[in-house]
Amino acid sequence: MALTTYVDAIKEGIWEEMEKDERVFILGEDVGQYGGAFKVTKGMLDHFGDKRVIDTPISESAIVGASIGAALMGMRPIAEMQFIDFISCAFDQIVNFAAKCRYRWGAGVPIVVRGPCGGGVHGGPFHSQNVEAYFFNVPGLKIVCPSTAYDAKGLIKAAIRDPDPVLYFEHKYLYRRIKEELPAEDFVVEIGKARTRREGEDVSIITFGAMVYTALDAAEQLAREGIEVEVLDLRSILPLDEEAILATARKTSKVIVLHEATLTGGVGGEIVARISEKAFEYLDGPIMRIAAADTPAPYSPPLEEAFLPQVADVVAKVRELAAY
Repeated sequence: MALTTYVDAIKEGIWEEMEKDERVFILGEDVGQYGGAFKVTKGMLDHFGDKRVIDTPISESAIVGASIGAALMGMRPIAEMQFIDFISCAFDQIVNFAAKCRYRWGAGVPIVVRGPCGGGVHGGPFHSQNVEAYFFNVPGLKIVCPSTAYDAKGLIKAAIRDPDPVLYFEHKYLYRRIKEELPAEDFVVEIGKARTRREGEDVSIITFGAMVYTALDAAEQLAREGIEVEVLDLRSILPLDEEAILATARKTSKVIVLHEATLTGGVGGEIVARISEKAFEYLDGPIMRIAAADTPAPYSPPLEEAFLPQVADVVAKVRELAAY
């Protein structure tokens, strides 16, 4: 069986849902003739036509606003942000309209707002952000952050089928680096369910997105020192899989929360709070966080490396906690 890249897994998921459901369409900047900035929509215009693959002006607010209107008329739009950083232009549409429609008058808004997030590609402060925390305290939204090709496909399909707005953050560093065999049959990955990527007894690392691989590389190195690290991949940020979070905390009694977004105000703080409130008596050390520095993402490759959490940072923190 051929290996499928992370980016092609997203494409396959969208393509299959468009074949299955004529209500599904995609709109965004350069998604048609150009095939998308990262080629997620390559070939879709020729296959599905310009009524279902729609090039838009450079206006994220218009893209999301049109998607909301189409959703309320029975369609299933996928709104692409060429870079997820610019989702901020559509913030009001997402948080004050789409997220609150079901509460306001019982109408679901089945839209997917998706786009490339994250650093590691020297894109600088306007093309490298992780924006999950901007939306994390907005009831009515779901947020997913896949780390594998399997999850990328399964979660995009689940997001498209969901009756409410889903923010789908795909890490561009993983697009062509991550590959795996995918099942031929139809499948979805349930939103809100974490997965243990590595079993361990000594320290738990709770993470998601590209940081899963940073955690796994650190865990492999630490295993040679006799420290067994458990790695929990959240996969979904909203809702959080609280059951899985508490289970790994109770199992190892020592927890590190790792995310790529900047430290202050990040989702790690909420995870730490829930463990402190609901599993405190199981802990044998302080819950620690590892995240990016509280600065804009630098353009310079050496500075970006210093800015982002690295394997060495995780190894050092695990050693500190294991010895506590």
